[in-house]
Amino acid sequence: MKNVAVIPGDGIGPEVINATLEVLEKVSPKTFNFQSVSMGGNAIDKYGEPLPAESLKICQNADATLLGAVGGPKWDNQPPENRPEKGLLGVRKGLKVFANIRPAKIFAPLASACPLRKDIADKGIDFIIVRELTGGIYFGKHESFTTPEGERAARDVMEYSEHEIRRIAHVAFKMAMGRRKIVTSIDKANILTSSRLWRSVVEEVAKEYPEVKLNHLYVDNASMQLIRVPSEFDVIVTENTFGDILSDEASQIVGSIGMIPSASLGEDNRGLYEPIHGSAPDIAGQDKANPIGTILAGAMMLRYSFNMSTEADKIEHAVDEVLREGLRTGDIYTEGTKLITGSQMKEAVIAKL
Repeated sequence: MKNVAVIPGDGIGPEVINATLEVLEKVSPKTFNFQSVSMGGNAIDKYGEPLPAESLKICQNADATLLGAVGGPKWDNQPPENRPEKGLLGVRKGLKVFANIRPAKIFAPLASACPLRKDIADKGIDFIIVRELTGGIYFGKHESFTTPEGERAARDVMEYSEHEIRRIAHVAFKMAMGRRKIVTSIDKANILTSSRLWRSVVEEVAKEYPEVKLNHLYVDNASMQLIRVPSEFDVIVTENTFGDILSDEASQIVGSIGMIPSASLGEDNRGLYEPIHGSAPDIAGQDKANPIGTILAGAMMLRYSFNMSTEADKIEHAVDEVLREGLRTGDIYTEGTKLITGSQMKEAVIAKL
């Protein structure tokens, strides 16, 4: 029995999580023991904090953790140290996951949902963003202060050590070895000292993978090239903040943020798996949420944490078949396709299994 900590989260989180659990039970019955965990806004409401110690303990003792989404305007007035997102950062740190893997692949049936020109989309989009997850500005020193002139000011420190860069670079190069053998490292080395260290260490790691071609791009140029020539990217490796921004951009060029799963891995492959979309409280409870991103995150969990590649392939194939039949939730709907609810999308995937 494989123990999975399940964080339904806030907003549409419980909807997409429940759909995914049904898919996992269908593809491999009586394999998983799911234990629900409170985190995010709902944990603040129940316990006064976004990540109770017991919740983190359950995740640390599980074989893998599956997460819906957390946050929402309801908790916007919480102090910074008690916002729902702090729970997410806390569970990442507690699980010691440092590599966030976000695939960006356009499903052939969704080509019409791609906002790029047809001649660009037709060249294919299939790359992976490997984002460093536990360093950079998000985990640096944050402070507000008053200047000698009496003006309010604030600073956030972007800091990286050599070992943090080296280990994420190895993840990217190993992934590239199983793909098209191209790594693009994204930084801002013309301005940032931390980026100059990043580039130097990545180049050192590259020497251990002579078969892999290494490219460097500044983050501003990279954001443009992802739109102009997405087919040229294979594996992208970048620091925490840049990865957060670029992965959302990538989600849109493949059709919808609701389609993209992610895996956050540490040294032991236990992993934290989630869609990259937010909690979307504006559509919560309306059965409009696209569960595919979370379902595919479940497939990633099978592949990376449990070595269940056959079952992962079945889920991914089922999603592809459903899309080929023209079934669409609102976020990926286009003229000529059939608009369905989130629960209908789940049932369609299960039927293909």
